[in-house]
Amino acid sequence: MIYLQLFYSFLKIGMFSFGGGYAAMPLIQDQIVTAHGWLSMSEFTDLITISQMTPGPIAVNSATFVGIKTAGLAGAAAATAGCVLPSCVIVTLIAKLYLKYRSMDMFQGILDTLRPAVVSMIASAGVSILITAFWGGAAVTLSGTDIPLVMIFAVCVVLLRAVKLDPVIVMLIAGGLKLLFSLFGM
Repeated sequence: MIYLQLFYSFLKIGMFSFGGGYAAMPLIQDQIVTAHGWLSMSEFTDLITISQMTPGPIAVNSATFVGIKTAGLAGAAAATAGCVLPSCVIVTLIAKLYLKYRSMDMFQGILDTLRPAVVSMIASAGVSILITAFWGGAAVTLSGTDIPLVMIFAVCVVLLRAVKLDPVIVMLIAGGLKLLFSLFGM
C-alpha cells in the first residue's frame, strides 16, 4: 500500500509542478509534510538542502529520498517513477504541439500568462524555507531570529548576485561561516 501512496503522491507532484523544481516545492511540501507526514518541516528543509547538493532535479531527488526513507529501495523506485512519468508524457505531447503551433500568438500568450504563476510558486516555497531556516518554523519574532544564519544568507546572496560566484563555492563558504560562528558560540 505504501508503494501506491508514494507513486500516487509523486505522480501528482510530477503532473502539477510546472516551472521546474523550485515551483514544485510547495507541492512536494504539501504531499510529504502536510498530507502524509513522511517528513517534518525541519526534515523537509534538510531534504531541499540535500537535493541542491546532489545532481538532478529537486522533485526527483525528493522522490528518491522520501521513497527510501519510508519504504526502502522499492519505495524509492515507486516514488521516482511516479514523479518522472508525467513529465515524459507531457513533454512528448507539448513538444509535438509546440513544433506545430509555435508561431501562433495565442500559444505564446498562454506561455506568457503562466510565467507569473510559476514565479509566485517559487516565491511561496522560498518564503516557507526562509521561515524554517531563520525561525525553525516557530513564530516569526526578532528575538527568535537566528542572526548568524541571516548573516550567512546575506553574504551568500551578495556572493551569488553581485559577485557572481559559483554556487558550489558559495555553499562551501556558507559551511565555513557556520563553522566559524559555531567556534565563537553563535
